[in-house]
Amino acid sequence: MTFEAAVITFPGSNCDRDMAVAIEKVTGKEPHRLWHGDAELPEKLDFIALPGGFSYGDYLRSGAMAARSPIMRAVVQAAERGVPVLGVCNGFQVLTETGLLPGALMRNASQNFICRTVELIVENNQTLFTSGYEAGEVIHIPVAHHDGNYFADDVTLDRLECEGRVAFRYAQPINGSRRDIAGVLNAQGNVLGMMPHPERAIEDVLGSSDGLRLFESAVGALIDA
Repeated sequence: MTFEAAVITFPGSNCDRDMAVAIEKVTGKEPHRLWHGDAELPEKLDFIALPGGFSYGDYLRSGAMAARSPIMRAVVQAAERGVPVLGVCNGFQVLTETGLLPGALMRNASQNFICRTVELIVENNQTLFTSGYEAGEVIHIPVAHHDGNYFADDVTLDRLECEGRVAFRYAQPINGSRRDIAGVLNAQGNVLGMMPHPERAIEDVLGSSDGLRLFESAVGALIDA
């Protein structure tokens, strides 16, 4: 099977190359590199990644302007058809701004930029993105964000918890995120947004290879499907 993936680049993205390297490491094939102004996706696409960075300089709200880019109309349509979409850091912010994921990412409670490796708890390993982990496993993934404070109202949070849509949780409070949520899924399970950067943790020389299994999980599940 030929695995076709795409990485979207916005003005201000700075993790798009890291994301492409991680995907190629697992698939053996360089992903399509798409620009925010593109209006269409490749006809056959198995996986879409929205990378971290500071799209449009984080003006207005982080991810708000990127969510209105021409390419995002096509991404939303693809996600609604069931194409897996991973949004990391700024990509997570974009996913909430498009409405593909609930909630919002606000300024860190400390008002400081946070850049370090943190411990994450794998809350649900029965997903497309997390099947390579053990439930309850603690993994080490870097964070680098100023607006990673996940907020949703109690009704939404209860629904996410009840439906198993909290994928990752911070092992210790990091940025003020409600219920220490670090990553959430859509109702269909094909869209994951997370603030920590798995693409920066794909080799031990980088300090951790725990992020590699996320990409291996997604690619393996899609190839076996």
